[in-house]
Amino acid sequence: MAGSSPSSATPSETDRRFMAAAIRMSRHHLGLTGTNPSVGTLIVRNDGGSPRIVGRGVTAIGGRPHAEPQALDEAGELARGATAYVTLEPCAHHGRTPPCAETLVTAGIVRVVGAASDPDPRVSGRGYAILRDAGIEVVEAVLADDAAELMAGYLIRSVSKRPEVILKLAVSADGMIGRKGEGQVAITGDLARAQVHAMRAEADAILVGIGTAIADDPELTCRLPGLVQRSPIRIVLDCDARLPAASRLAASARETPVIVAAAPEADSARKAELAALGVQFLGADIADGRIALPEMLEDLAGRGVSTLMVEGGAAVAEQFLRERLVDRLVLFSGEGDVGPGGIVSPVTPDTVPSGFRLVRDGKFGGDRFAEWMRTG
Repeated sequence: MAGSSPSSATPSETDRRFMAAAIRMSRHHLGLTGTNPSVGTLIVRNDGGSPRIVGRGVTAIGGRPHAEPQALDEAGELARGATAYVTLEPCAHHGRTPPCAETLVTAGIVRVVGAASDPDPRVSGRGYAILRDAGIEVVEAVLADDAAELMAGYLIRSVSKRPEVILKLAVSADGMIGRKGEGQVAITGDLARAQVHAMRAEADAILVGIGTAIADDPELTCRLPGLVQRSPIRIVLDCDARLPAASRLAASARETPVIVAAAPEADSARKAELAALGVQFLGADIADGRIALPEMLEDLAGRGVSTLMVEGGAAVAEQFLRERLVDRLVLFSGEGDVGPGGIVSPVTPDTVPSGFRLVRDGKFGGDRFAEWMRTG
């Protein structure tokens, strides 16, 4: 019987290949699994030839069932003697169903290769201990950083009690994000905008300030074909409940949820008018005339929001940056200038604050794309 210390086994290239596949698969349900992370599991059997996948699972929409039992169900008896690749440590706590670690033991899995560790105190280290105590070989931390990046929302919410904050901005060649008094201004092309919609599909919620909501009258939905149903919750920072009842956000609140973060003393008649359209309200603390962001983020985490995408405007972006609440910074850089009357971006690719590291960059058509993650 194996002890409780971590395995010293070195992962093979085969282990890395199957774990990479499990991580890619876990992405399928990002933003759709409620308070649970989107985890991928592969059951791989090797009977002396080439290893083959006999079971696949991704955390189900809504968060249940977990990935492991789904993959084991698909594998059936072929799971006995097989290896399980899991992108997050299997859960160890009992609910209405057995913990996933015990389910893997019962199914006859002989080896588990894990990626990210789970900071949940009900799980952390305990899932792997259950497996080792049953004589299962456990190899930890295979492509752990890659898995953790996809699950950053869940991990940050578990540790910091707030969502992961992704600040996305489209910046013109002359460092602007729009033009005063002109509503939405196209800065990037169709390919870059499609990528933004793909990001929305993977987020739990998207946020703008009331200034942007009034000036641009945005929808903030995912409008890629076949992904409309994956539109995130829309959130508006709106101390005084000024969101117009005729706005696109309010008009579509029954199809895709809208939450207005407002001061408790905001005009009750305006709140009632918006509530009649399906708009929900989040009571917000006010500090220096602005919504207190840390408290609001804590409340959103309490509602199960793990990943929050911030899309503007400039004052809201600056506030998140100033209060060091941005975990991931995504900048799309257009080729053209906005010119006179432009709204200066609070950050550009050349002025990214210290404490961020570049994790990827590229091009969408003629537009540049770059993404940074906070290092500490």
